[in-house]
Amino acid sequence: MTTVTPSEAHSAESGAASILPGLALTSAIALASFALHALPGMGLVSPLILSIILGMALHNVVGTPSAAIPGVKFGLKRVLRAGIVLLGLQLTISQVAEVGWLGVVVIVATLASTFAFTKWLGRLIGVETKLAELIAAGTSICGASAVIATNTVTRARDEDVAYAIACVTVFGSLSMVLLPLADNLLHLSPETYGLWAGASIHEVAQVVAAAFQGGDQAGHFGTIAKLTRVLMLAPVVITLGLVAARRAKVSTASGGAGVPVPWFVLGFILMIGVASSGLVPAAVMPDVVLATQFMLAIALAAMGLETDIRKLAAKGLRPALLGAAAWIFIVVFALGLILMTGAGS
Repeated sequence: MTTVTPSEAHSAESGAASILPGLALTSAIALASFALHALPGMGLVSPLILSIILGMALHNVVGTPSAAIPGVKFGLKRVLRAGIVLLGLQLTISQVAEVGWLGVVVIVATLASTFAFTKWLGRLIGVETKLAELIAAGTSICGASAVIATNTVTRARDEDVAYAIACVTVFGSLSMVLLPLADNLLHLSPETYGLWAGASIHEVAQVVAAAFQGGDQAGHFGTIAKLTRVLMLAPVVITLGLVAARRAKVSTASGGAGVPVPWFVLGFILMIGVASSGLVPAAVMPDVVLATQFMLAIALAAMGLETDIRKLAAKGLRPALLGAAAWIFIVVFALGLILMTGAGS
């Protein structure tokens, strides 16, 4: 029988106490972001985006208190991973079935092509590999959530993460405004327009806002298509983790640190299985969604509290141009593929 010595217990208590100031600070920022989100005119801005903005403002104007640093790092690792695991409860296999096999093919092909195009163009114009990978993930999968999930294996600097989130926020917002206008000119069917919105717009909230402008049918189809894209987060992050781990073998052999395979993504997959089984009562799902968003908001508040705006500005315009090109690519490629295959019609 294993016993815990008084010194070990004291050490555990000290460790738990050390993260409390940082967790309190990041939680307060997350609460403030939700409060701002509830204000008139702010409903289309994700609390996740507001959290990183507030965190960055506090860090760069006042400074992050030294006592908060352990809790901030805890939020960036443990709370983030718990939030991604819970995200799986919002997805079910039956939702994917509603999109149809052709719709799934369009979504997967668009995601893979956008990711590959963004990585290629990033190399061509001289954007750092890790930053290009984050922009690729955020554009092709699900915005800020994909950026921070991908960074668990990419291990880019906080400024890279903030820049990538800024890109997907700006260009996703443009899609949210421009796609409904384009639909008025193209006269797409509700299902076709919904699939286009779900397959190409960055954030879930942006998809919902744009898709429902085409009617309830388009809104429902667009939301389901977007959630199908979110489902792709697991295989993409696991694949990137395996690639990064393989590349890190040389570094590890020479004394460097290896890259861990993101096993917490398996928890994400497990939660999809739980949601698909029907074991989660529908009545508790709003609370699950809120808890997930709050955890991810804490993680992004922590990210903001470690982001130096001067370093962010030093990245220059090339990453922004990459984000713009990736945005144009995914919008055009998705629509072309949908029209060519007849998916959603």
